[in-house]
Amino acid sequence: MTKHNPYASNIPMHFFGIDFDETLIKKYNQQAPRYTSYPTALEFLPIEADAEQQILSQQNPQTPLSLYIHIPFCRHLCYYCGCNKIITKKNSDAGDYLDYLFAEIRHKKSLLTGKKVKQLHLGGGTPTFLSDDELIRLWQFLQEEFDFDSDGDFSIEIDPRELGDNTLSVLKHLGFNRLSFGVQDLSETVQIAVNRIQPKSLIEAVMNQARHLQFDSINIDLIYGLPHQTTQSMKQTIDEIIKLSPDRLSVFNYAHLPERFAPQRRIDERDLPSAKDKLTMFGNIINALTQAGYQYIGIDHFAKPDDSMAIAQRTGQLHRNFQGYTILGECDLLGFGVSAISQIGQHITQNPTTLADYQQRIQEGLLPAIKHIQSQEKDALRRHVIMNLLCHDRMDFATIRQTFGIDAPIYFADELSELTKMVDDELLYIDETGVQILPKGRILGRNIAMIFDEYSTSKQGRFSKAI
Repeated sequence: MTKHNPYASNIPMHFFGIDFDETLIKKYNQQAPRYTSYPTALEFLPIEADAEQQILSQQNPQTPLSLYIHIPFCRHLCYYCGCNKIITKKNSDAGDYLDYLFAEIRHKKSLLTGKKVKQLHLGGGTPTFLSDDELIRLWQFLQEEFDFDSDGDFSIEIDPRELGDNTLSVLKHLGFNRLSFGVQDLSETVQIAVNRIQPKSLIEAVMNQARHLQFDSINIDLIYGLPHQTTQSMKQTIDEIIKLSPDRLSVFNYAHLPERFAPQRRIDERDLPSAKDKLTMFGNIINALTQAGYQYIGIDHFAKPDDSMAIAQRTGQLHRNFQGYTILGECDLLGFGVSAISQIGQHITQNPTTLADYQQRIQEGLLPAIKHIQSQEKDALRRHVIMNLLCHDRMDFATIRQTFGIDAPIYFADELSELTKMVDDELLYIDETGVQILPKGRILGRNIAMIFDEYSTSKQGRFSKAI
């Protein structure tokens, strides 16, 4: 199974870039989880009475907190969207929702002994559905309830169409230091087809304002595979985005699942690009971004080499949680709001996914979680393997032996044998020190990691493909 490793070096594998081999991608590109947790959220079970209270009460006070707050409201329906959202133009909905959020936060916080916050993320929906005054009110409430680290990572997702004239200035003044703009595509034809019209001039304006305000890191979200996209139009979008010079990019593969996501039924499947064109698009995106100097983080994320995420990857400090790639994996995650997920130690919980159910539990004075996973001791080992493959392209036998007291080549003999065909195709390399994903295999990290997932047989047909 082993042979001379041409990449053996002390230099991190990420400097070797990505080898986009269409033939191998077609061969191995199967549906696989995104592994924002292990076990994944598909293993959720109904939570037992008082379980969430016990979980929060046992939180280690020395472990810092990462807060996630879900704002479900959007004023416009994007047809591609699969997020948990509520379409409304009633501004009063946000104020009422904040009252429920505050009640949940107070209840959970009353059970904690540690309150140090190193990370905060506002997601949705559209967090900037909140008015500037409501954003200030939310921030001030959080500051009163928790102790925020002065060097923390505080981010917010932004729909450029929903920004007031002073919103970015307000966010900067409050203490947010990282922004994520939803762009998706710059082609007007594509924007009309997905009901998200935002001219390039608007994107340029918000990017220029954010740069002027000196936010630490700015991310742009893009999607490939949308209706009326072509390889040429996507190339033009990427070229224009590179000129805007975001610090990070998330380039998502559009998965057309109208049976699961009702808004997607408004998209005519005949307008979608072919699988071949989608593969070409992503290959072009990778080539353009890497040639522009971006570091491929993994799955669908890119970052400039001097961005904190890229640095964390090169220094072995990158992690994954329900917010995706993160530089602060040592934190417990507390989620608030509709559908929000929390991860405390070995416990993962989720709030109701409908606003009515969430509000009812808050009104009854209950902790809102209705689903729960408690990972087992054996899961910790496989989580370690999967997350290191996805974050650092590496499974290190010595670290596993030192951390878990396990001889990995023996324990994972079946999995390593299953990887043999990938070794033959030079997707990865296996020797006495461990498993190393090679440039040809980096795009297929999810498929490689799934080999080590004990639950994966029950997940076929329930996830997107890598491309």
